[in-house]
Amino acid sequence: MNAIEVKNVSKSYGKVMALDDVSFTVPKGEVFGLIGPDGAGKTSMYRILCTLLLADKGEACVDGFDVVKGMREIRRRVGYMPGRFSLYQDLTVEENLQFFAKLFGTTVEAGYDSIRAIYSQIEPFRKRKAGALSGGMKQKLALSCALIHQPSVLFLDEPTTGVDPVSRKELWDMLETLRERNITIMASTPYLDEVRRCERVAFLDQGHLRGIGTPDEILTQFADVFNPPPLKTPSPLPLNGEDGQETRVTAPTAADVCVESPYVIEVSHLVKAFGTFHAVDDISFKVRKGEIFGFLGANGAGKTTAMHMLTGLNQPTSGTGRVVGYDISTEHEQIKKHIGYMSQKFSLYEDLTVAENIRLFAGIYGMKDEEIRVKTEELLRRLKFEEHKDDLVSSLPLGWKQKLAFSVSIFHEPGIVFLDEPTGGVDPATRRQFWELIYDAAQRGITVFVTTHYMDEAEYCDRISIMVDGKIKAIGTPDELKRTYGQKDMDHVFTLLAREAKRGD
Repeated sequence: MNAIEVKNVSKSYGKVMALDDVSFTVPKGEVFGLIGPDGAGKTSMYRILCTLLLADKGEACVDGFDVVKGMREIRRRVGYMPGRFSLYQDLTVEENLQFFAKLFGTTVEAGYDSIRAIYSQIEPFRKRKAGALSGGMKQKLALSCALIHQPSVLFLDEPTTGVDPVSRKELWDMLETLRERNITIMASTPYLDEVRRCERVAFLDQGHLRGIGTPDEILTQFADVFNPPPLKTPSPLPLNGEDGQETRVTAPTAADVCVESPYVIEVSHLVKAFGTFHAVDDISFKVRKGEIFGFLGANGAGKTTAMHMLTGLNQPTSGTGRVVGYDISTEHEQIKKHIGYMSQKFSLYEDLTVAENIRLFAGIYGMKDEEIRVKTEELLRRLKFEEHKDDLVSSLPLGWKQKLAFSVSIFHEPGIVFLDEPTGGVDPATRRQFWELIYDAAQRGITVFVTTHYMDEAEYCDRISIMVDGKIKAIGTPDELKRTYGQKDMDHVFTLLAREAKRGD
């Protein structure tokens, strides 16, 4: 028996065809992947199957019920985790769970056995507000809420985007236990290791179903999308570091006048405490000009708190630090003027056009009108956005938005740009294009300080630090770290160190 049946489904939004005559079936108890780049139509398909959206054409059934006629039955039988965190940030862990249990006409006690393996891991934090949880814990809570009414079909729309590799593996191990209970799972993900954990996958692209098969079959057939050629690292670099290590010899940037040291970041014994909790606990490191520096750690390790101090958004409890020559404790306003920053959450204005966003941020950075005009034309050419300069940013695919946000963040040629998980949820081919922009920026003399949960991206960095429990546990080049810890790749290095974490969040 099929748990999901989709026949000739189409859905459009104005002139945009989100789904175009899509058909597939999912047998009961299967783990089925729905994959494809941003804008492929995946979320529209999830919403149709969960009875949140009506198709323009075609038919769909879930657990034997038509998505239109059997809407009430379907809603009682499915669990749904949308791409964005769907819980109530200002409610506690247990309040969220109680709310969703009541919504489905059940109780936490009645459904506890079905979520015990997952919920028991976050139950010690049941009084904590959901907004204060780490990414991995949020996803475990969201999954618990989606399962509390014991659904027969579970829909997961990129459930692990923004979650560290160890927490991602834990979540998929939990999904394996659900499969053993004969729950049908349909999941989308940009991570290839997660794609391979599905039994079959369907590849959607611009609303068209381009293929269905085993993960290996689809990843091989569409290797141009899912397995693009590896990035070519820059040629061997001449030495110009004070400590004798290789670093790029680069053209001066606007911030170089403020930096006498060869280091763009110098941090010594930095601490950030919230009461008795040390989010950042005595870290020291340096980052050289023109370097691509990876700042890694599991959710809750202290990365974001450290980055907030370095970018002038928060001041340290103790310790010292300088960024582009300015003191992070006393000159944070100067730091903000001389850096670029791209946050984890998309930071441009969706209701402005591409060109309007560029002009707005260039003006904020104090650039002159003529310089803005010339550089805007140059940027649009480089990104191949000339024909889209008057498009609203909200209409752009996610990959385009992220490339634009990065380009705007370095438009004023800062000494350093901070990138907080810039490629979360983006397909491999688009991620590769984004990293080409990063390499280009580094070659132009802009230091890149980047956090990421993609361990293949960690391999692209000149050096990497890995935080565990607020401390820097390891620092070095990717090759040095792999040799030191005897691991074959950065994914295994990260997993080894992250599993040493002692604090719960």
